[in-house]
Amino acid sequence: MKTKHWYDFLWLWSILFFGLGFFNILFAWLGMIDFFLPLVFALVGGNKFFCNNLCGRGQLFSLLGGRLKCSRGKSAPRWLVSRWFRYGFLVFFLAMFANMLFQTWLVAAGAASLREAIKLFWTFRVPWGWTYTAGTVPDWVAQFSFGFYSLMLTSLLIGLIVMLLYRPRTWCAFCPMGTMTQGICRLRRRGGKEAWPGQTPWVPFAFVEKKFPARAIIPTYRAY
Repeated sequence: MKTKHWYDFLWLWSILFFGLGFFNILFAWLGMIDFFLPLVFALVGGNKFFCNNLCGRGQLFSLLGGRLKCSRGKSAPRWLVSRWFRYGFLVFFLAMFANMLFQTWLVAAGAASLREAIKLFWTFRVPWGWTYTAGTVPDWVAQFSFGFYSLMLTSLLIGLIVMLLYRPRTWCAFCPMGTMTQGICRLRRRGGKEAWPGQTPWVPFAFVEKKFPARAIIPTYRAY
């Protein structure tokens, strides 16, 4: 029987984050933990330990799609896990993140007013005003919260959709954070730097799917 570790229950963190943001948008700032930690592990340790062990969202997809059988368990189309799509989606994601920062800057500079709403799929504006009381914090702080929560919720919904259609953690194959950390690991290897002892930095998704056809889900060293 596999030994359970404290980080095997971080799927609860993912639920807690979105639940707190539903009642108070300022909790969206906690999402920056999941934004920076993967980069720290990749830059310092040269591995994808976060993606494979600490990602609460990935664990949530595994729980829903695997244990609760909410996934069809089908292989994703090759284009969805291809390099061009992964890097294209990363560029798009970073562009949307930059736009969110720009909107925050406009509010901070007084050139725009606070918008108490979130955007789903970067298109559909959903009123979210009940989660914030005006004047609690500077408007730019609240604006960043609405923007970042929109980004996190949209990516969650995309992950749930591909989980239902394909394998549980298909999202991990083109997750922007996963793509960035994999790129960092590759650069470290080219520079002659090894991962932490016992940590293999990355394995191409095509290899994982061929080696473990029933369980392949992410382009890293561990197949869930």
